[in-house]
Amino acid sequence: MTRFQFVADHSQRYGVKRLCQLLGIARSSFYYWRSTAPDRAAREAADAALAVRIRAVQAAHDGTYGAPRITAELNDSGLPVNRKKVARVMRRHRIRGLRLRRRVQTTIPDQAAAKAPDLIGRDFTAPGVNQRYVGDITYLPVGERGFLYLATVIDLHSRRLAGWAIADHMRTDLVIDALTAAQRTRGSLDGAIMHTDHGAQYTAKSFADACTAAGVRQSMSKIGSSADNALAESFNATFKRETLQGRRAFTDEHEARLTAFRWLHRYNTVRRHSRLGHQSPINYENTTHTASTTLTRAA
Repeated sequence: MTRFQFVADHSQRYGVKRLCQLLGIARSSFYYWRSTAPDRAAREAADAALAVRIRAVQAAHDGTYGAPRITAELNDSGLPVNRKKVARVMRRHRIRGLRLRRRVQTTIPDQAAAKAPDLIGRDFTAPGVNQRYVGDITYLPVGERGFLYLATVIDLHSRRLAGWAIADHMRTDLVIDALTAAQRTRGSLDGAIMHTDHGAQYTAKSFADACTAAGVRQSMSKIGSSADNALAESFNATFKRETLQGRRAFTDEHEARLTAFRWLHRYNTVRRHSRLGHQSPINYENTTHTASTTLTRAA
């Protein structure tokens, strides 16, 4: 309760003048506060209505959206509102998006394998689609001790997930399957760059042969430098944050696969990306007339 409210509640018994003197506030300030009460009530009602809309957006996106994406969603639905107001209402009504958890290192380098040069140089952009990609592997914890592994191929122009594969192993076949899936999505990868870390799967001869057959030039980050493949690392962190939602693991393999497929499809078709003007990757590609909308995964 504010001091002004206290004065209003007890003014009939003790008088405004006496209460203001006791509380150390100016009577003019109290009268101004009282005269603006209807405006404050209207703002509070509007904020409460906005909070309902925000919660609906959160529910539609599994509680993963923060203020920027919620703002874009509300504006597209016909409710003009700015990000600062959305953030303020979220704080007041204790509505929170998910926060990133600490990343777990999964790269296992092969010190004896041949390394490709870094053709990206931490420039995670591309002038057009199907020119530069990043790839990585992340783990999906299942049950008490089990794991699945997700390999991805992401376009640096549109941030589109062009190919992916899930398996219960981290053999080189996993990353080859993801590359093949990207090749099916794009039709051809000829001339594109594929940037990865120095994991044993990416330095393997069989993966190099697959890249050569697809016309892909390999690029690799420095050993032990996650910043050199930061976009893929960020994607993996977001994927696990928004699918696990704070849990330690998926219940079983069936749930992990279904949840992954649902999120990966939504990432391409619905989820708004801040670097794309809060458009989804496929919508961004469609608006720039650059590619088809087929999502391809490995068999």
